[in-house]
This record gives sequence, structure tokens and C-alpha cells, in this order.
Amino acid sequence: MTLESRVNAAVDAALGSRIVGCVVLINQNGREIYGCTAGLADREANRKLERNAIWRLASVTKPIVATAALKMMEEGLLRLDDPVTTYLPYFTPPSPDGVVRPITLRQLFAHTSGLSYETVPADVAPGMSGPYISLEENLRRLAKAPLLFAPGTGWAYGTSIDVLGGVIAAINGSTLEAAVVRYAAGPLGMVDWRFTPTDATRVTANYANGDLPTPSIVPPARITMENNQGTRWEVDRIFRADAPQSGGGGSCGTADDVMKMLEVYNGGTFLKPATVAEALRNQIGDLPRRETDAGKRFTLLGAIIDDPRAARSPCPVGTLDWGGAWGHNWIIDPTNKLTILVCTNVAPEGCNGPFREDIRDAVYASL
Repeated sequence: MTLESRVNAAVDAALGSRIVGCVVLINQNGREIYGCTAGLADREANRKLERNAIWRLASVTKPIVATAALKMMEEGLLRLDDPVTTYLPYFTPPSPDGVVRPITLRQLFAHTSGLSYETVPADVAPGMSGPYISLEENLRRLAKAPLLFAPGTGWAYGTSIDVLGGVIAAINGSTLEAAVVRYAAGPLGMVDWRFTPTDATRVTANYANGDLPTPSIVPPARITMENNQGTRWEVDRIFRADAPQSGGGGSCGTADDVMKMLEVYNGGTFLKPATVAEALRNQIGDLPRRETDAGKRFTLLGAIIDDPRAARSPCPVGTLDWGGAWGHNWIIDPTNKLTILVCTNVAPEGCNGPFREDIRDAVYASL
């Protein structure tokens, strides 16, 4: 079977039951070798999904903001080991013992800052829900809460990139969106990447299919402002200009926008080779990670495989992956010069459910 037939079969098997709509893009050696758009953008309205659909990106926002920060680093505007307080003097959250210790920008990129989604105060916007306040006020509130651990002593996924977003906005003297457009999205041609949609008519509806690996709800249930699946995920947040611009999860854009960013790290020339090498390097040493992250370390952009067997992955050592909770996942495989992006409107299936592995395994079975 060809790559196209294998991936088409994986899409067909999930469509309508586990997946409402998806765009799957696969590049190799900087060239698209597969592109598929399938299903519905809005099932209830029977609106067909188009390739230029605009997705709520959730944590796919993180590597986009990181890319802008790395470009700013190349221009001498910041350094990875600068303390956050160089740019945000008020950001001094205490360690669990009450002592305030410096957090570096590198620790924000790598999620070793001590910030965690598990400890976000109720009055702080975590990226996909309210309250509706300014980014600076959001970060000032976040700075009052104790860290999960002293900076550099652990790994925890959380609001670190929200803080990094505050840093680059402060350096640029602008909104976060303006900073990212200036240093990454604009030069890369990511024309629809923004914190509010460039065209509201192209935004997909979103759906949920249960807490995997328990049996999925079939068909997936639409997420609305009324039911929001108990997740604090607000589908209308993306339309509110008064929401804090969350570098960790608040942006939107098309699949092609995201692929342009991913390709920066797989043979692109937007960043210097030394910058790309630093971005793709394990940044956390041997710090323990979650059981679900077995076989993986963490870079400036996402997880990196250091033990494919432990990771239960066909991808080679040095492959990066991550995703976004609204229903997306991505892979950067420098060994095979392969970049895979899957955007869906179903959570958690499209982010960390079987569909992610179905697409990945179909691709690698074809190499």
C-alpha cells in the first residue's frame, strides 16, 4: 500500500464516528507529499470542512510563540538564560518553601519553571477560558501563586509559554499578537494566524468524545458555551478581543499556517542552523516526566523521543511531537525530513487519542 492509501484508510475509519472533520498535511524534504481535507467543519450546520478552515489551536500556539522568541533572540533582543524579571520585574512567584528564585527564559520554554496547569489560580485565565482581563493583569495574578517546585528542579506542563508571551510582548512594546506577527507569523506567511479569527465564517465547531482510553462517545458531542464538557474550555473565547492573549493556548489559524512554522525546524532557513539545533535539543536532562511521557525528553518546542521502544513509537530518536487540546497533533522527524500535522475539531481524540497513532503509524508503515 502507498502512503496515500494507508493514510486515507486511517481517515476513513475514523470519520463520522471518532472524527468530525480533519486536515492532514505531510511534508518531506520541504515538499508536500500528502494533503487531505475530510469531513465537516460544523456537523449541525452541515458545513463542509475546507483546507483553509480556522482552528482553535490550543497548545499548538506554544511553538509559534517560541519561534517568535527565538527569532528575537537571533536579533539580540533576549537571551535564553536571562531571568524573566529582566523583562517582567513583577513576575516573582515563590517556590514552595516561600523563597523567590529566578526563573529563566530557557526554563519557560522547557516547562521547568515550576508553573503548572494544575496550580493555576481560579482568577487566572489558563489560555482556553476566562477571566477576561489584560495579559499583564493575568500574569500579575499568576505571579502571586506559589510554584509547584523550585525553578529548574522539575518538569511540569503549564503556563510557562503564557509568561514567555508576556516577555516578548514587553520587549516589542506591543500586544503579543503584534510581536509574533512581526517576528514569525508575518515573515513566514502565516496569514490567518491571530488571537481572534481573520474570518469568523471559517472557524470550525468543536466536539468532544470522552476521556480516553474509556470508550468514546459516538458520535462526538458538540462543545458549547453551555456544556463545555466540564473543561473550562470556552468555545467563544476565540472571538473575544478582550481575552488575554495566551501564548500557551489562545491563538487560531489554518493548518497551512501551522505547517509553515513546523517546517522552520525541518530544513527551513528562517532561523540559523545553530538556533534550530538548540531548539531541537533535550533541555531537561534526566528530570522525571509523567508516566504517559515515557521515552521522551523535552526541547524548546515540544517532546523529543530518546527511547522509541519506551515511547511505543515507530519514530526514530530525535523526533519531536506535541499537540493541542482542541484536537491537533504534530511531528517533526529530522532523520527522515518528515513533518506531519493533523488538525481535527474533536478533543481529545485528535490530540492524544488513537487517531493520532493511526495517522502516524500509517505514515511510518509506508517509509
